[in-house]
Amino acid sequence: MAELLATLQNLFTFTFVVSSMFGMGLALTVAQILEPLRSLRLVALTLVANFVIVPATAVVLSRVIPLDEQLQIGLILFGCAAGAPFLPKLAQIAKANVAFAVGVMALEIVATVAYLPIVLPLLLPGVTVDAPKMAVTLFGEMLVPLAIGLAVRQRFAAPAADLARPTAQVSTFSLVLLMVLMLGLNISSVLGLIGSGGVIAMLGLIAVALVAGYVLGGPGPATRTVLALGTGQRNLAGAFLVATASFSQQPNVLVFLAAAGLVGMVILFPLSAELGKRARPAIASVAAEPIANPVVETAG
Repeated sequence: MAELLATLQNLFTFTFVVSSMFGMGLALTVAQILEPLRSLRLVALTLVANFVIVPATAVVLSRVIPLDEQLQIGLILFGCAAGAPFLPKLAQIAKANVAFAVGVMALEIVATVAYLPIVLPLLLPGVTVDAPKMAVTLFGEMLVPLAIGLAVRQRFAAPAADLARPTAQVSTFSLVLLMVLMLGLNISSVLGLIGSGGVIAMLGLIAVALVAGYVLGGPGPATRTVLALGTGQRNLAGAFLVATASFSQQPNVLVFLAAAGLVGMVILFPLSAELGKRARPAIASVAAEPIANPVVETAG
């Protein structure tokens, strides 16, 4: 039964990620995605937030909060991996700049593939990172469907518009199933970490990540929201790839990552919904043509 549920979780995750990325490609253009990233300052701040501040915070928390060695490893892995596939959906719910969210996600995925093989062996001596496997997984499940969607929209604009809505419905439905399944599978892991300091550590890391992303997210509220959500939501796929390769004999590393992923979703999706209630209606739709206001706000 446990094996079946784990298989379903992987299936729902894959379905959500692929349909979400494909749907974003159907609804956006390459120009919309790249325009916000032309601000070198904003790109630099995105990298600093995700690859300097959050990993450094994870290391500090792992030393300050009494954690056993396996939980320390899980916390550092969680802090170092950026580029979560949920970011565009979070930005859509928050009525933020979805094009910027897709651009940030792509930037973070590429950076994570280059970053983890260099940094993790320094922070966790003895760790091995299979960079080619990580690149194939992250690029294949996230960037390739996005590229296909963009190509379809570029060549067949009207059919792409018709296809965008059912694709979004598949994405949303698979996300709901995934969240319910993750709650059922991982709630015991979260409860098991209570008293160990693990829950406090992951909550502290997520809080610092959210604040860092918001503060460094540029002058516009839409980009600040995106960077806050993108920094708060870590890349569990990348972290799990490293954990299963290097720490398969230390099960609490995987337990921590599963629990952190669940806690992150429980925090960030309601937060995105609340932010969406306060956002300007003009930014609400991922299919808006063009997403002009957020782009102007990031130009500085």
